[in-house]
Amino acid sequence: MTTGPASLHGAGLGLRRAFVRALLDTPPAAVDFYEIAPENWIGMGGANARRLRALTERHPFVCHGLSLSLGGPAPLDLELVRAIGDFLDVHDIAVYSEHLSYCSDDGQLYDLLPIPFTEAAIDHVVARIGQVQDLLGRRIAVENVSYYAAPGQEMTELDFIGAVLERADCELLLDVNNIHVNAVNHGYDALDFLRALPGERIRYGHVAGHRVVSPELCIDTHGSAVIDPVWSLLAAAYEHFGVFPTLLERDFDIPPLAQLVEEVEQIALIQRRALPEQRAHG
Repeated sequence: MTTGPASLHGAGLGLRRAFVRALLDTPPAAVDFYEIAPENWIGMGGANARRLRALTERHPFVCHGLSLSLGGPAPLDLELVRAIGDFLDVHDIAVYSEHLSYCSDDGQLYDLLPIPFTEAAIDHVVARIGQVQDLLGRRIAVENVSYYAAPGQEMTELDFIGAVLERADCELLLDVNNIHVNAVNHGYDALDFLRALPGERIRYGHVAGHRVVSPELCIDTHGSAVIDPVWSLLAAAYEHFGVFPTLLERDFDIPPLAQLVEEVEQIALIQRRALPEQRAHG
């Protein structure tokens, strides 16, 4: 079985360790693929490792990194990159993504901080993505992140993302929720932003929930259900770019698995509705 590009499709779910046994016993038909953070599993042995291997043998998986800190000032953790490469090979996982942000300096900061939208930052992060891609022997995807300040800004977020993708020749993990959150917080039009992204770079997508603090402030929490404006933006993404694999993220206040599967089914429904429209214009 391969989990390469040809087999990655449909609607996915971020894997929580608490769900592993249930997924082995009765995998939900609605879930086409799963996502894991390799840092949470590298070096793990025993029953949990065996259960994960049983799942990766049966289902397509992608890996989404948490701590590589692509935009950080400290040297890249090349030992971690090599460990990630070994993990991808052991589990036959073709797709690896990380955040277009940084999360460490002398140590882990346990948050995703914005990279300054500057030419110097582009050069820095492009070189680091190149290092990672060379070590892994594959292109990676980088995720557009939520942010709440843009210190030293020389260009727009959109221009920054586009330049990084082009110069690094990497792929995009399109987080639709983050576009909505940033549009609210920074006062731009989410649909215009979405349509201006380089669709040919999209590898897969994320949707998630967030907390609304006020009409002018949203906090990206991954701790609640996806809201209607984000579902509508996902539908618009499919209309503009075509249907791409899309995954539900939920990291806090995690409900029962059945409730998460209902949201995965909503992704699949939006995908099915988009496909006839694309055939009509194909």
